[in-house]
Amino acid sequence: METVVQVFGTKKSADTRKAQRFFQERRIKVHFCDLAERPASIGELKRFTQKFGVDAVIDRESKRFLDLGLRQALYGEERWLSILAAEPFILKQPLVRMQNKLCVGVNEKLWKEWLT
Repeated sequence: METVVQVFGTKKSADTRKAQRFFQERRIKVHFCDLAERPASIGELKRFTQKFGVDAVIDRESKRFLDLGLRQALYGEERWLSILAAEPFILKQPLVRMQNKLCVGVNEKLWKEWLT
């Protein structure tokens, strides 16, 4: 069975490009999900929030997060999921999934473990 890695991010994100390059250099097929063209589904986001918590996937430093005035927002997980699905630019990038393994952000050490 061919190993495929899903990378969720945007073309403008240097970290997303870094993740794609990491796997491509190791001849791992990358399925790139461009969040600018097609936001992640709530179900897909839920995988990451169930493992890491909703705070771990929100980029509180992103320009979009600040533009939306969410700094003081105290929402429950369901509300955050719908905001994240609608506003992919406030997600930490990249979100990486390989089978049942998940990662938020760049973590080459962890990715190497996945491949051994």
